[in-house]
This record gives sequence, structure tokens and C-alpha cells, in this order.
Amino acid sequence: MESATMRITKQAMPGREDASLRVPLASVHKIEAGGVQVFYREAGKPDAPVVLLLHGFPASSFMFRELIPRLADSYRVIAPDLPGFGFTDVPPERKYPYTFDQLASTIDAFTQTLKISRYAIYVFDYGAPTGFRLAVAHPERVTAIVSQNGNAYEEGLGDAWGPIRKYWAEPTPENRAILRDSVLTAGGTRWQYTHGVQNPESVPPESYTLDTALLDRPGNKDIQLDLFLDYASNVTLYPKFQEYFRRSKPPLLAIWGKNDPFFIPAGAEAFRRDLPNAQVQFLDTGHFAIETHVIEIARAMEDFLGSL
Repeated sequence: MESATMRITKQAMPGREDASLRVPLASVHKIEAGGVQVFYREAGKPDAPVVLLLHGFPASSFMFRELIPRLADSYRVIAPDLPGFGFTDVPPERKYPYTFDQLASTIDAFTQTLKISRYAIYVFDYGAPTGFRLAVAHPERVTAIVSQNGNAYEEGLGDAWGPIRKYWAEPTPENRAILRDSVLTAGGTRWQYTHGVQNPESVPPESYTLDTALLDRPGNKDIQLDLFLDYASNVTLYPKFQEYFRRSKPPLLAIWGKNDPFFIPAGAEAFRRDLPNAQVQFLDTGHFAIETHVIEIARAMEDFLGSL
């Protein structure tokens, strides 16, 4: 009689036709774009519709490790690391200004280098002002937007922005040091991942551990502090982003961790003011909703993108 172990081994052998075993593999690459060596992850057929995944602070394309294979059967999924994050390299001689205008310029150059002229964008946290700048500059390229805690409205800014707002108003060395010592720490990074999560221990530790290690690279904390200060430019641009929504009417899904202390549910609801047909869904989790609810997010994206 054939044992259960033997049956399992046979089912797991390469070449079997069980569809559950055919998981698309993500590959990693680097490509020069605008003088920056952009690291990115990619999966899916080269001729499939493109979904561009834009991560936030203090993460990288690693945050999409579970989402990419769930979308790659139907889409060409591309997830770059923004300059200052992950494994993207900015040569010192490039004298790169770490502003959101510049991040968007680099990702624009990245898409052009890959010859991507049409794409849906998934925007999260810092990825939102980066992606919305791309959409404003090239509305004809953006087929749809998925915003996962990616804000474009003042009412979406939660109380957790208090210390950074103080830095905007008074960019003193003292206020810069407060952010360095409170936010840019291992505990501060872990808190962003676990706050508002029903079971904080369910968040994989490799996520915030990797982020912490990359934040601790020489010079990186100053990059992050420069971006904290420049985030005020995004708030200034919110009316321009909203004008784009009204004018271009991109299909939009806002899927939101409702316990996020940075980008609160009012920011998700506000999309309906400019895009009455926007779909809004809330998940009982925190800022990094993808860490706890990747299955729900992937299903919502498949339904949303598949309906277009």
C-alpha cells in the first residue's frame, strides 16, 4: 500500500500538472535609470498588462514578496526600490537630491528605460506622492490606481505626523535630532509594522529587521530626514493630485489598514469626493496591511483590475 508520504512526494515532483504548484517566480534585476542603479523585482509574462508596485517608508520592494506571485499569473508585476531604500544604488558623484520630485523623476526614467508606456500603479505611503506625480505628468500612462494607505488628502494625515509637522514648521537641528532618535530606530520601525495589528507577533520579523539594517547604513538616516522635511511638498501638491483625479478619472481602489496611525480612514474615504466611483475597502490592521492581509489585498486587486 502506498503511504501518505509517498503520495505527497509524488504530488510535489516537478512536472506535475497540479496548478497549485505552478507559482510564478520573481526575478531580481538592476538597471541604470537617470544615473541611478535601480534594483527591482519582476514576475509575469513580458507582454501582460503591467502593474507597477511602489513601496513606502522605511520599506523596499521586499514588502511585495507575497503579493507579486499572487498577481503574476495575469500581470507583469514590477516593483522597484526607491532611491535611498532597499538595494537601489545612487553613486555619490550623482549628488542626488533626496526629494519626492526627484524620486518621481527616477521612477519615470525607470519606466521609460524598461519601455513601459502603460501601467496600473499600486501606491503605499511614500509610493503615493511618487506615483501621483507620475500620473499628473503622464495621465495617459496610468490605467488604474490601487492605493493601500497611500494618501492624497489633508484629512487623511493622522496624529502620528505631529513630530514631523513640527519639523516642517521649525527645521532646526534639535527637531531633526528628535526624529532621528525616535522614528529612525529599530523600535520605531517595528512599531510602524505592528501598531494596530490584532496579533503583533504575526508580523514576520524579517520585514522590519531588514528595514532597520538598511536604515542603519552610513548616511542613510540623513537621507530619511531630508525626505521627512520634503514630505511637506506632497501636502502642498494634494490639490494638484485631486485635480488630476477629477480631470482624468482613473479607476481607483483604496484598500486601507483602518488602524494606521499615519494615514487614517478619512484619507481613503476622501477619494470618493473627486472620484465618486472609487472603491473603498477597510481591513482590520495597521499601516503595513500587506504584511497581515496580503490574500485579501491580492483578491481585491484581481477583482478590481479584472473588471476594467
